[in-house]
Amino acid sequence: MNTPAAATLSQQPTNTIKLYRYVLSGHSHRVELFLSLLGLTVELINVNVAAGEQKTPAFLQMNAFGQVPVIQDGDVILADANAILVYLSSRYATNPQDWSPSDPVRAAAVQRWLSVAAGPLMFGPALARMIAVFKRPINPEEAIGRAKQLFTVMDATLQSSDFLTGPTPTIADIANYSYTAHAPEGGVSLEPYPHLRRWLVRIEALPGFVPMVKTPMGLAA
Repeated sequence: MNTPAAATLSQQPTNTIKLYRYVLSGHSHRVELFLSLLGLTVELINVNVAAGEQKTPAFLQMNAFGQVPVIQDGDVILADANAILVYLSSRYATNPQDWSPSDPVRAAAVQRWLSVAAGPLMFGPALARMIAVFKRPINPEEAIGRAKQLFTVMDATLQSSDFLTGPTPTIADIANYSYTAHAPEGGVSLEPYPHLRRWLVRIEALPGFVPMVKTPMGLAA
């Protein structure tokens, strides 16, 4: 398996990067994972989402939408998980081309999967998991159905490619990993998707990989 040089070597920021996160958030985890893959020093700051800490005036100054994750890198404050991945890759990867290709075709492919992470992934497996983990009074069947449709497409894509856009991982893979890996917590089985499951294993084998906290819910109970 080919892995990018950026997985093991990166530039270092002048200051420790602060990551404001919620441990059960897949959006937070994708940023934490990428920081670790780049070998960057990070201070993890847990935000009490259950108590509404993300809606306080102090937090809203960092992200007016009142959502985690947020990073503070010196004077730079950034919100939105996918935007943070783009920033970290461009600023700190030894070779940003590894994680965020500039070739027009591959760049478009990466953007497509970032859009998937913000759309079908969010409203499929991520929503199904949220309903189960946070006991939301919502029928999960539509979310589970969308998850199955997405995973069918992903499995077909990964049948001929080690990663979502080619032979090496990009930020597209990082953006889609967390909620896919934890889909069973929302009642979505990964058993029908062998190529997708092998893709998860490839990501978990990357140097610097850090897992997301598991919850004993759904099929993971």
